[in-house]
Amino acid sequence: QVQLVESGGGLVQIGDSLRLSCAASGRTFSNYGMGWFRQAPGKERAFVAAISASGRRTYYTDSVKDRFTISRDNAKNTVFLQINSLKLEDTAVYFCASRTSPLNSAYGRRSEYNNWGQGTQVTVSS
Repeated sequence: QVQLVESGGGLVQIGDSLRLSCAASGRTFSNYGMGWFRQAPGKERAFVAAISASGRRTYYTDSVKDRFTISRDNAKNTVFLQINSLKLEDTAVYFCASRTSPLNSAYGRRSEYNNWGQGTQVTVSS
């Protein structure tokens, strides 16, 4: 029911910055907890960041906390992931996900999200 479309990925160099966007359909975006996950080659899809429906609370996996920032613009039905100081290990397909209810303490689990976008590829080169 909820459609999510990621954009903003691309081929970048170590140390570059990117801003990923996730556009959501519907009029109830402001009620959704949102998350970003990534899947590197040969790896499982892993939690990156999450944001509450209001945007007042944000959560990050420890490895990205100082470099990544999740934010949202509810008026535009969009969530963002600002990525700074890109590293080779950031190479992955980045997925946006929504939970059509408020986030709970399990925000880092894939199973807690109802809808997923198609992903946007981020490739970091040296």
